[in-house]
Amino acid sequence: MRIQRTHINDLHFEHQMWLSETAFYGDQLTIFQKRLDEIAKRNNGLEVSKAIDHFQNQFIIQKEQMDIIDHEVRVHEQWLSNFPKEHSVALEHRFFGEHSEMYDRMETFKRLFNELKTEFYEFMEKKM
Repeated sequence: MRIQRTHINDLHFEHQMWLSETAFYGDQLTIFQKRLDEIAKRNNGLEVSKAIDHFQNQFIIQKEQMDIIDHEVRVHEQWLSNFPKEHSVALEHRFFGEHSEMYDRMETFKRLFNELKTEFYEFMEKKM
């Protein structure tokens, strides 16, 4: 786990990056699902059907995780946006440390997503 004290502007920036990344991963999932649908139309064997079910389930799980992360980032961003209203004194000298858990979750999500992406690409190479 990354433990770091960070300035509020850096947290805002990182939140924006994460929201952009989750949107990008969501677009990729949409493309992957279309490709999976094409494969399903052309192949009806039991082995391919099992793989298709596996990937559909994984895509659903990844989408759910993206939604959770997206929501948590937005909630944290709202908290950060409200913080200056409640604590206006010396904000430029204030640092935050609560962010490390979210950072680790995002890194884990990206790693797992990329593993799924690699697995899906290997499957497509075999079935296309």
